Amino acid sequence: MPKRVLQGTVVSDKNDKTIVVEVERRYTHPLLKKTVRRTKRYHAHDEANRFKVGDRVQIVESAPISKNKRWTVVLDGA
Repeated sequence: MPKRVLQGTVVSDKNDKTIVVEVERRYTHPLLKKTVRRTKRYHAHDEANRFKVGDRVQIVESAPISKNKRWTVVLDGA
């Protein structure tokens, strides 16, 4: 089964080897027919502490690394 790849913006890099990525998804509301924006935050593993707040990155699913980390940074999303 292929791993999911998500694209988002780094909102925190305060932890060592960890970044918090905010991913936005858009969908049409079934009743109102209006585009709705939903955001979710993912903790991702950043081995080299390379990414800073504001960077666009891609993250991919991985085996659990810690209690909250189940994603790994792939590369720049831009």
